[in-house]
Amino acid sequence: MNVRLFDGELELEDRRIDADPTLVREQLREYETGTRECFTLEVDSPDTFTGKVMRAMERIPYGETRTYGDLAAELETAPIAVGQACGRNPVPVIVPCHRVVSSDSLTGYAGGLDMKRRLLEHEGAEIPGAE
Repeated sequence: MNVRLFDGELELEDRRIDADPTLVREQLREYETGTRECFTLEVDSPDTFTGKVMRAMERIPYGETRTYGDLAAELETAPIAVGQACGRNPVPVIVPCHRVVSSDSLTGYAGGLDMKRRLLEHEGAEIPGAE
């Protein structure tokens, strides 16, 4: 399912979300307008390393970030492995991979760095490397 968000487009693997597409779009609109900080959609995370990373990303609160190294330490793996799993997140925004950042710059996002920056700004999160 393709969705519009902040003048951009994201692709969500809707088979991973146990909800009607209308509800998914409604919650994304609420997020965009600032009336929703937490999604109440049931996400089916894969039973793989990517799923472990997704579950860790789901615990990052709205407006906060974690580095790839932070999640790597939590999951006892390498930061590059966390970055690769973030890139495989089938439901960006709903599982907030945009909240995972490098320690000194803004890197990697399937929706593009402009979208990642916009999402972090929207949440009032600190953006690494921003002046």
